[in-house]
Amino acid sequence: MPQTMTFDEKLATSNKACALLDAGDREGYSRLMRSIPMPPYLAKIAKEKIGVDFLINGGWNLIEAEAEFGQNWLTK
Repeated sequence: MPQTMTFDEKLATSNKACALLDAGDREGYSRLMRSIPMPPYLAKIAKEKIGVDFLINGGWNLIEAEAEFGQNWLTK
């Protein structure tokens, strides 16, 4: 289950992901970046422009969007 992160945790995770990308591990980079909670405004735009399936099937951490928009916001 995705969990919230402090700003420092988000930054540290992002830095680790960038190090993986620099080392050629694109899959590891992508996995770590998806573990960082997507900001609610970006999740809303992605839902509207790209679609719900992108968010559901992409493994994105949507905990902050759920906190702001409600637990069933993707299906509304």
